[in-house]
Amino acid sequence: MSSVTVNGAGSLLPDRHRQGDFFLCDIFDAIPKDDIASMEHPLFSLSTRPDQRILNYAHNGVEITVTPSVKGLATIHDKDILIFCISQLMAALNAGRQVSRTVYLKAHDLLIATNRETSGDAYRRLREAFERLAGTRITTNIVTGDHEVTSGFGMIEAWEIVRKSRGGRMVSVSVTLSDWLYRAVLSKSVLTLSRDYFRLRKPLERRIYELARKHCGRQPEWVISVETLLKKSGSASPRRVFRKMLRDMIVAGHLPDYTMEELDGDLIRFAARDRLVEAPATPPRLSERALEQARDIMPGWDVYALEADWRGVWARSGAPKLRSPDAAFLGWVKKRAAGAY
Repeated sequence: MSSVTVNGAGSLLPDRHRQGDFFLCDIFDAIPKDDIASMEHPLFSLSTRPDQRILNYAHNGVEITVTPSVKGLATIHDKDILIFCISQLMAALNAGRQVSRTVYLKAHDLLIATNRETSGDAYRRLREAFERLAGTRITTNIVTGDHEVTSGFGMIEAWEIVRKSRGGRMVSVSVTLSDWLYRAVLSKSVLTLSRDYFRLRKPLERRIYELARKHCGRQPEWVISVETLLKKSGSASPRRVFRKMLRDMIVAGHLPDYTMEELDGDLIRFAARDRLVEAPATPPRLSERALEQARDIMPGWDVYALEADWRGVWARSGAPKLRSPDAAFLGWVKKRAAGAY
């Protein structure tokens, strides 16, 4: 990219809002956004050490294989880079600007936005994160937008240090997102995160918050078994160790937006903070037949996630009584498949 001077003798700055080949991350204090698919399914390692495992995950028709590079699997802390890019792109889309899947960002801005130090070691770790994101390969049938991807891809297609400081520290970076992730942005398949997400130190805390944000959303509460939560989290810990970590999280109470409570039957309840949930309306029950029909309408989607989203819509609309919950749910699924939601 040619340099551009800012004095009268130089050329004009490029019209970045009209150019379609790249997008400049220049929106101050963009609201954190995350893509729904990677919130729903475990695509990132929760290990704090280099993780060379090949991860295989299958749940409700969704199949995922995550293969590491020689640098190891991309971690949930590496995901901060993607969240920053998604947040910038969504803020631009909402402002009516043109975007591209190749973005230019300042490393310092990314570190500040994701609550990281700006030491020399932080820049080194940031470079390692780019390498893991580009090297980790994912094969899945998860749908993003209207597409079902079954070939392998990386979360970022490429990255490049565009400018370095005199001391060799990266100043600006270009990142090309995968088509898969970029489609999620264009279809606005994203959710807002609390800024306190970046204050969570432990990988499992971040992963549990993602799941709570995805499934509980604006509903008063979400209840899930420890066994299913372990599977969806992607944790490699045995169930008894995982249960102990959940209990520690309950005592610490660090989770943004939601409280956690252990229930009888090896269940965990997530409830939105500052809401009364002692006597919520009984959510509609759906038949297995309705869930099977939903799978036919939206193949590749997690029907239980769809059910949770629909219940959220039902709760926000005043929890009305339904003559036929199955019919109401399937009607909503058809509209969502058609892009109405």
